[in-house]
Amino acid sequence: MNQNSIEKYALRFATQAHNGQTRKYSGEPYIVHPMAVAEIVRNVPHSSEMIAAALLHDTVEDTSVTLFDIKENFGAKVVTLVAWLTDISTPFHGNRSARKELDRHHLALAPAEVKTIKLADLIDNSESIRKHDPDFWRVYRAEKIRLLEVLKEGDESLWKRAAALVD
Repeated sequence: MNQNSIEKYALRFATQAHNGQTRKYSGEPYIVHPMAVAEIVRNVPHSSEMIAAALLHDTVEDTSVTLFDIKENFGAKVVTLVAWLTDISTPFHGNRSARKELDRHHLALAPAEVKTIKLADLIDNSESIRKHDPDFWRVYRAEKIRLLEVLKEGDESLWKRAAALVD
């Protein structure tokens, strides 16, 4: 699959997977978020696999799509990126604080390209949450400040942009 076709296929796949879902704060179709994350990644050094993973980053957490489905459709590189981006915590792991800390430790071990995608995700989510839910923003902001500590190997310009959003 060439660069353009993997990105187009990932967009179609993610659009179908998120069909009927809306963003919590804006009511927009959910696919708007993965598309925004992909666009942010597209503006820094990236690969077509990174764009595909940006488009697919929430499919395993928020839809019936599995990592096996991602591997079968996009191959080992994309599934590896998506696996790193997928939260590993479950309600079994405790309260929100405990779960976010477990997920933070997981991301600390991720490769730089995963951290770049996660920074783009953080940027898009921060802008939306800060605008639409000031009460939750306080909780989310504190979590993201901690998360930024382990994302420094991601793209430097995105790290600075994300850090500016939580200052």
